[in-house]
Amino acid sequence: MKKFTCLLPVFLCSNSLTGYAQEAAGKSIDDRINEFVAPATELVSGIIFKEIPFSDSVAIPFILIWLISGAIILTIYLKFINFRGFRHAVNIIKGKYTEDDDPGQVTHFQALTAALSGTVGLGNIAGVAIAVAVGGPGATFWMIIAGLFGMASKFTECSLAVRYRTIEEDGTVNGGPMYYLSRGLKEKGFGAFGKVLAVLFSILCVGGSFGGGNMFQVNQAAAQFISLPGINDSFLADNNWIFGLAMAALVAIVILGGITSIVKVTEKVVPFMCGMYILGALVVLGVHFRQIPEAFYAIYDGALNGLAMAGGVVGAMIQGVRRAAFSNEAGVGSAAIAHSTVKTKIPVTEGFVASLEPFIDTVVVCTMTSLVIIISGAYTEAGSNDGIALTSAAFATVIGWFPILLSVAVILFAFSTMISWSYYGLKAWTYLFGTKKSTENIYKAIFCIFIVIGSALNLSAITDFSDAMILAMSFPNILGLYFLAPLVKEELNVFLNRVRNDRPPVSARQAARERAKK
Repeated sequence: MKKFTCLLPVFLCSNSLTGYAQEAAGKSIDDRINEFVAPATELVSGIIFKEIPFSDSVAIPFILIWLISGAIILTIYLKFINFRGFRHAVNIIKGKYTEDDDPGQVTHFQALTAALSGTVGLGNIAGVAIAVAVGGPGATFWMIIAGLFGMASKFTECSLAVRYRTIEEDGTVNGGPMYYLSRGLKEKGFGAFGKVLAVLFSILCVGGSFGGGNMFQVNQAAAQFISLPGINDSFLADNNWIFGLAMAALVAIVILGGITSIVKVTEKVVPFMCGMYILGALVVLGVHFRQIPEAFYAIYDGALNGLAMAGGVVGAMIQGVRRAAFSNEAGVGSAAIAHSTVKTKIPVTEGFVASLEPFIDTVVVCTMTSLVIIISGAYTEAGSNDGIALTSAAFATVIGWFPILLSVAVILFAFSTMISWSYYGLKAWTYLFGTKKSTENIYKAIFCIFIVIGSALNLSAITDFSDAMILAMSFPNILGLYFLAPLVKEELNVFLNRVRNDRPPVSARQAARERAKK
């Protein structure tokens, strides 16, 4: 009996290990990886998406309050430059105030398309559909409002990105929040604080580039590709990694050439894919043109009088603001990395151009999607949780073959997003580990490997974790913008004063040097 008692713990332990091994053997690789990452995901998501109770039935995620309050404060502080600067933005894209020998690597238009390729994507297709399905048509109104205010955030962060960028001897530009946080705050006497914010931003940016900017994109693109007729019952349906390998090869070809190679692709792909998608939306709206006033009334009524909807007006507001924030990334700081490479001597010129991003992404593309969904009535059907399927069904009410076109659009959107985010992640990586060619190649290799992994696995925990990291980038970024906004206001005032007096605009630093000489 004594021997049996001594052996009992061993026996139980053995049985326990055997049971665990059998249980583990029945789990897929996806399940094991998700379980491993789940604790970190829950921790980060719990912080980023911490909800502030608004009423008994409605709570607002703190990240949304942080993003939209930053956008509103900057809009007021810069005296609504997001509205009064629209004309300047268009003129600058046309080439006004820019010289051929200005420092930088890309044109204003190329920088805009590179940044847009990182924001215009699956969120415009799937995210808007879910926002309307959950928050009702009124979510569209708040989405537009948040997009308009977000223009001020983009203006501020991209102006700073140009002001504090560094240019290597070979002409390569390094810029973005990590540079204006460290260098800008150092100028103001907060060097250590700025360095901490810059490192934190860079770590979050690298993590986000592998997940939300890579694995999530290719996973959704692979799923859409496999669903196509003729492919869904083929060899490829059970071997998504082949699709991932092909995408990785295409991405590698582009990103190995650096930002100049990336913008050569985005300046062609972004206008094409946006044009194709908007054209499809216009066809649907044209067929149902008599219902457009009714759709706008539904948006107005849902935004201000939507008491019958889930959460009422506040519910619609949350969904609209959430979609705008997740879609255009205003305040996140990612786009500032691309805009820092522009050819210009005047920082605010790129601020003007960058402010068009939330307008194009949210006010135009997202609103088009929303109108089509509202007019079709597809959002009222029960179980409309699959955003892409909902958008596809809405377009298919008029264009029967649109699901095929949508599959092409999803793949293009995913591809363009990946190449832009590869650049964002690379610049954050080199800020942390140095700008040697070998260091860059390590990041690019890892990025391409994650494309293959992301296509083959359904890593929900990892993509949730990475999406949270992307939004978390706004914490150090917006905090830095509050400290550095006076510098942007100074740059803006110098620019506008020179333009009003018919004098060639210059940067604030150049204007100060001119005053010193006098």
